[in-house]
Amino acid sequence: MRKYFPVEILDNSTQKVCIPSHIKSNVKLTKIAFGTHMIETEIEQHNRQSITLSKDIAEKLLIPPIKVPMHLFITNETVIIGPLVGVFTSGFTPFLLRPIGERSLFFAKLLSVKKSVGALPFVFGEQHINWEKGTINGLFYHSDGWETYEVPIPNVVYDRLPNRKSERHKALRLVKERLQTEYMIPWYNPGFFNKLDVNDRLQQHENIHTFLPETFAFSSFSDIEQMLSKYGHVFIKPINGSLGLGIHQILFDKVEGSYFCRYRDYAGGNKLIKFSSLESLMRHIFKGKKLNRMLIQQGIYLLRTDKRPVDFRVHTNKDAEGNWVVTAIAAKIAGAGSVTTHVKSGGVIKTIEEVFPSVEEQREVKEKLADAAVKLSKALEETMEGIIGEIGFDLGVDRNGAVWLFEANSKPGRSIFSNPQLKEYDHLTRKLSLAFAIYLTERSISQPEEIFK
Repeated sequence: MRKYFPVEILDNSTQKVCIPSHIKSNVKLTKIAFGTHMIETEIEQHNRQSITLSKDIAEKLLIPPIKVPMHLFITNETVIIGPLVGVFTSGFTPFLLRPIGERSLFFAKLLSVKKSVGALPFVFGEQHINWEKGTINGLFYHSDGWETYEVPIPNVVYDRLPNRKSERHKALRLVKERLQTEYMIPWYNPGFFNKLDVNDRLQQHENIHTFLPETFAFSSFSDIEQMLSKYGHVFIKPINGSLGLGIHQILFDKVEGSYFCRYRDYAGGNKLIKFSSLESLMRHIFKGKKLNRMLIQQGIYLLRTDKRPVDFRVHTNKDAEGNWVVTAIAAKIAGAGSVTTHVKSGGVIKTIEEVFPSVEEQREVKEKLADAAVKLSKALEETMEGIIGEIGFDLGVDRNGAVWLFEANSKPGRSIFSNPQLKEYDHLTRKLSLAFAIYLTERSISQPEEIFK
C-alpha cells in the first residue's frame, strides 16, 4: 500500500520544495506537478515525513488551501503530488449551500473521505472548465462547507453523471472526449449498463453463465408462453430501466388456467390483476408501451423470509492496488405484494445477520454472494468498454442455494445504507471509489499503455 504524507505550505520561504528522504529517484528531481500543472524548481529531501512547499510554489501549482495528505509519484525528473480527482456530474445550482441540488449531501459525503484516502477530490461540470487556461473552478467540500477553488485539470476523472439523459448530452460527451484526447486523463465508471447487453456479454464467459437467468429481448407472445410453461413465472423489464421502475411479473396458474400480472402503478401502489388469457393481459397492461424496449427474464423461486422474497445488493470496488473487493452485502426484502425488493415499493433493508439466524448460514450466504460478485466484476471488466471502478449487483439465491444475477449497476444507488448497521460499509464504498484514483494515477504514469489501450 502506498504511503501518503501531510502537505505543509510555508509562508516565509520561496522556491522551496522538500520531500521525505526515503523517496528514491535515479535522476535529479527538477520539476513538481499537481494535476496537469508543472513547474521547474529545485527539489530537496528532508528527514521529515511530510511534503513541504513554499507559498509561491503552491500558488503557481494552484493547490487549494485545504489540509489533505497526498501521495507522491515520481516519473523521470518530476515529483507529482496528488492525486487530484475530478468528480464529473451535472445538475448544478447557483447556491453554494446546495451546489448540486438534492445530491449535494451525497457528494459532500463522498468528498469527506479524502483524508483517509490521501487524495484531493472536487466536483465539477462542463461549465466549470476554463479550456484556455487548462484549469477548472472546482467545488471542494471541507469542514466549513462548500468552496470554489481554481485548480488544474485533474489526474483522474470519476464519472458521476446522474442518468442516461445527461450521459447522452452532446456537451458532456465532448468534455470526456477532449479531456481524454488532449490531456490523456483516465476516466472511470463511464456509462450506464444496458441489461440485455450485459447479459449477452457475460454469456461468453464459461464460469459466469451459470449465474445468468434465461433472458432475451421481447419478440412475441409465444416466447412468453414458452417461458411460463417452463418456469411458472417471468419478468418483463425495461432494457434501460433503473430503480425497479416498469418491472412486471407475469404468473401462470396451471390449475385455474389463469394469468396474473404483478406490478407497481404510477401512483405508487402495488397491483396484482387476474386475466383469462395472456393476450388480454398484454393488451391491458402494456397498451401503448413499446415492447421492443423490453426484455423477458426467467422467474426464479427465491429464498423467502417472513413469507416474502429476498434478494441481495452486493457492492464491489476496485481498491488502491487495482483489485476487486466486496465492500458491502445487504439483504432486500420485498414489500407486501411488491414485484421488486426496492425500498420505494415497500422493501426493507436488512443485514445478512438479521435474515439468517445461524452463523453457518450467514457465512455460507456471504461466501456465495461474494464469490459470485467478484467473478462477475472481473468478467464485466473484461467485456465492457471503459475503466470500471465499482459495481452494484442485484443477486438472488434460489431455494436450492444457487446464485443468480438480476442486474449489474455501474453507478449503484445507496439505499441499502439507510440501515444504520451498514454505516461502516457506506464509508468503505465511498473510500474505495476514490482510492481507485490512486491506482489509476500511478498506472497512467508508469504504464500508460495499460490504461489507454
